[in-house]
Amino acid sequence: MSDQSTQSSILEVKSVRKTYKLGRVKVPVLHGVDLTVHHKEWITILGASGSGKSTLMHLIGGLDRPDRYPEDPASIVYGDRVITSLGSKALDRYRSTEVGFVFQFYHLLPELDVLGNVCIGAMIRHGRLGYVSNRKSVESRAKELLERFGLSERIKHRPAELSGGERQRVAIARALINEPAMLLADEPTGNLDLKTGESILEVLAELQQDSGLTMVMVTHDERIAARADRVIRLVDGRVEEQSMSQSV
Repeated sequence: MSDQSTQSSILEVKSVRKTYKLGRVKVPVLHGVDLTVHHKEWITILGASGSGKSTLMHLIGGLDRPDRYPEDPASIVYGDRVITSLGSKALDRYRSTEVGFVFQFYHLLPELDVLGNVCIGAMIRHGRLGYVSNRKSVESRAKELLERFGLSERIKHRPAELSGGERQRVAIARALINEPAMLLADEPTGNLDLKTGESILEVLAELQQDSGLTMVMVTHDERIAARADRVIRLVDGRVEEQSMSQSV
């Protein structure tokens, strides 16, 4: 568990709103969300389906942009960078170097083996020529991650030859290949049975504890939320409550 009193913030979300358009209909999803995440903290964003939690995760990760209005104070600040004001290239760098993504569905490439799926994040970061010059160190790190996750014997297997839990471990290793400071996990156990989901949570908890990784996890499951340092409850696009996980 992290001590917020001694940790500075790594992320500040201020007055963020998001509206989507479905044809001619506007659908408001977030209604002025404020959120602070501290270094080395594990927070869970807890909410029912449709509460806006995945939308908030996408905005934090730079996968989407919040609504902007004249004189709007809304912003998402990571360290000393206002990511809501970054251009496309700078935003690409943020996504490939500062944050790692884990989703409910694994999004592994079926034509690549396990090692290739983990290394692809580094390929995107470095580009084709840059990856060639860094390939040895990248593959070495990928193998270390896979060994840590109990997959050293599965390196040459394709995704179709893996169980759901093994695929999610590969996806976590891929998210960590570029050594991000913050991991964003959107319902990482939502597609798994209870026992397998528990094993994935153990992997994430151990990783966060050992490496001091900042972790933001989205879930609708109170049991999962209780593992985090702090729980943020999102109801109808608004932060309704923040609590230490012991009180969940």
